[in-house]
Amino acid sequence: MAIITTDLSRPGAAHVDSYWAATAGEEVAGADPVRADIDTDVAIVGGGYTGLSAAYHLARDFGIKAHVLEANRIGWGCSGRNGGFASLGMGKHGYDGWAARWGETEAHRIFEMSRQAIELVDDLLKREAIDADRTPSGGLELAHKPNRMAALEAGAKRMRQLFNMDVKLLDRDALRRDFLDSREAYGAALQPDGFAIHALRLARGIARAAQKQGAHLHGASPVTGWTRDGAKHLLRTPGGTVRAKRVLIAANGYAGDKLHPSIDGRTLPVLSNIIVTRPLTLAERRSVAWQTYLKIWDTRNLVFYYRLLPDNRILFGARGGVEGTESEHRYRRAWMERRLKEMFPPLAAVEVEYFWYGWVCATYDKNPHIGSAEDGTVLYALGYLGLGVALANYAGQLVARKLGGDDSVNYGALLGSPLPRFPFPPLRRVYQRIAYSGFAMKDEWL
Repeated sequence: MAIITTDLSRPGAAHVDSYWAATAGEEVAGADPVRADIDTDVAIVGGGYTGLSAAYHLARDFGIKAHVLEANRIGWGCSGRNGGFASLGMGKHGYDGWAARWGETEAHRIFEMSRQAIELVDDLLKREAIDADRTPSGGLELAHKPNRMAALEAGAKRMRQLFNMDVKLLDRDALRRDFLDSREAYGAALQPDGFAIHALRLARGIARAAQKQGAHLHGASPVTGWTRDGAKHLLRTPGGTVRAKRVLIAANGYAGDKLHPSIDGRTLPVLSNIIVTRPLTLAERRSVAWQTYLKIWDTRNLVFYYRLLPDNRILFGARGGVEGTESEHRYRRAWMERRLKEMFPPLAAVEVEYFWYGWVCATYDKNPHIGSAEDGTVLYALGYLGLGVALANYAGQLVARKLGGDDSVNYGALLGSPLPRFPFPPLRRVYQRIAYSGFAMKDEWL
């Protein structure tokens, strides 16, 4: 059973009905479909953060004008649907897991790479004058149960000692006084790094910057077939064949199993869901003491993430759903609306105006990966597990350096580790259901 999440029979699909799509402004001009056969040095499959960043850095730093092939519209996938959190982290194991596997030195390096990923996004915003509603730096990790405070305290101490990060621990009273009041927040760690942005404006801003540097963007150009002719990869699209010396796979949760053998059975698209309310009145904000625009997430395994948008709407996101059916989506929206009201009872009458969902790319080992196949002429960068705002752009830059001939580029032990295949890939959804059930029990009872 192949996992395929993009309908290649209807290229050029419109964006989902999201708050981002409603407020992002004009589409990227000049991203026309492939209309004839093309010869190129580099072809990039996927017009999201990874592919756009790679195209931008290839053109800017190496003069390589890649062709980006997007099945629908630029930023159509996760890059235009996510919550907009540029956050620290790489995979799901954290510093202790990295140190146990690769040692303290490499764990430090991985952490610093995640910092560099955030700095890269900040640099792109400034360098290219991208108006993406950047929030102030920092974020709040909320303890959703009293017993989670010990882990937050230990993590804050470690970050101060190892990385000189000014992480502040807040008790419940301080959290209520200075930030917000939630029934499911018993304290927090206030972290100085990271910020949030308008997801689709960021994608379109990078796309336009890439075009200015000479990159070629093609919407409505799904890869419907892939063969090899000597040194060239032949990527068939509805409008023509792109003949490329090298190819970057940057489609992530929307790539499916059939695109190329290097990723067959190695990814699991998992649903992430977001609701956005109408704008809150000042009285409504005061009723829950909500006085911050910082990004917020909690200590759940199936994490809740939320924040106030610039027009004082609440964006609230959560993992959940497995198959992506319409009935599942209806249930998930109702569940999220109920959970938001339970967290903030004074806001029970606040209407939700937007609901959307999309596929986040997960891997078997819960780590992102950059790798290659076919004598290094096929590369992939994928599996950001919800941290793609920073990591996808960073991975795109690293791959661009590799394709540009920079021999100093080093993906490191985590990003550069082999991409594992799921045992018995047809059972991936079964594994997911079991994992979600276990996570939900831990979040509720432990």
